[in-house]
Amino acid sequence: METNTEEKLILIAKRVKEDPKDKFTSLVHLLNADYLKNCYKQLKRGKAAGVDGRRAESYTNEEINRVLEETARSIQAKRYQPKPVKRVYINKEGGKLRPLGIPTVVDKVVQLGVTRILEQIYESEFLPVSYGYRKCKDPHQCLKEINHMIMGQKLNWIIDADIKGFFDNINHEWMIRCLNEKIVDPNLKELISRFLKAGIMEEGRLSKAEEGTPQGGIISPLLANIYLHYVLDLWFERRVKTHIKGFAQIVRFADDFVIGVQHKWEADRILKDLAERLKRFGLELSLEKTRIIEFGRFACGNVKRTGSKRPKTFDFLGFTHYCSKTKDGRYMIRLKTARKRVNRAFIEMNLWLKSVRNLTKLENIWKTLVLKMQGHYNYYGVSGNFESIKKFYGKTLKLIFKWLNRRSQKKSWNMESFGKYLKTYPLPEPKLTYAIYNTW
Repeated sequence: METNTEEKLILIAKRVKEDPKDKFTSLVHLLNADYLKNCYKQLKRGKAAGVDGRRAESYTNEEINRVLEETARSIQAKRYQPKPVKRVYINKEGGKLRPLGIPTVVDKVVQLGVTRILEQIYESEFLPVSYGYRKCKDPHQCLKEINHMIMGQKLNWIIDADIKGFFDNINHEWMIRCLNEKIVDPNLKELISRFLKAGIMEEGRLSKAEEGTPQGGIISPLLANIYLHYVLDLWFERRVKTHIKGFAQIVRFADDFVIGVQHKWEADRILKDLAERLKRFGLELSLEKTRIIEFGRFACGNVKRTGSKRPKTFDFLGFTHYCSKTKDGRYMIRLKTARKRVNRAFIEMNLWLKSVRNLTKLENIWKTLVLKMQGHYNYYGVSGNFESIKKFYGKTLKLIFKWLNRRSQKKSWNMESFGKYLKTYPLPEPKLTYAIYNTW
């Protein structure tokens, strides 16, 4: 009888909490056929195909069951070899392209299976300052933590850091050494190593993967968190904070992080030590994007003495953070949608409306529009950002009027008829959805 992996995962999480220093010697047997079939059911449909051209929905029940049973046998026999990921590119801020690596469906299933096992082992290990790609953690909670740090602590400086090409430069040897801290099972580590070294297929050419973990793989975000847990989080908590006099705190979301510091001289020292620390593990700070800025309740007064108009700002998780005041003159930090994100949202909406205006019925366009607009409000509708999402709403209406009037040679609407249509079929109006201020 095969091991009931779902029950075993619960026991693993319990064991980690009871004995944080415990290591796991036998895990790969959990990747049995029944478990992989459950993982397949959890895969999202409609995603891009890998190098084999197959999507999750392209398999019949009989076929996927047969394939996963053979996959489970090959894993236990140490014969399983992941296929190369398919290289695709998506638009990035600044007109650049972000490379993604799309695994095959079967590799996605196995990655999901391994990820769920690793989550049970490492979730309680991760520090509270880590927010990215964790259960019960999200970007809004991360933004709230930054707000609490700046408003509630003796903070005068922000280290706005950026790791250059993080996912592409993860050192495989160091990655396995990080896994060694909790996992002794050589078979599971070998399986993970094979995923890291599976290679990349682009335009029919296969290239080896000597370092990095492709963005787009299910397991990549968790491996990134494990890597930075040991490389960055624990180092900052156990070494940096114990060797400084003033306040210092890091807040991290995946490979994006900021550090709040009380004293400028200690901020300079931390940044220098940070660069050396990352270099040891094959990583490098981006010189163009990494900086130390004065920030906090005294920044407004200090910039006047230096001749500057206003304190500097920093962008994090799609929001620009800036110093401001309440109506009664008290200091506060405010957020607004970052300019690059605003421009990207308008460009994407414009391209989408242009592409669908003649391809589908108006009611179908409207349904998707509602989802897109509500999704924008759900993320960017945080305390103090109403004006930004209000501008998004107004600009979107103009784009709708422009492109849906081009569904035929004759205009579909004038402003009066468009207004009547909106009353009959209203689109979601801007609304704040998440409270960040006054929550500590």
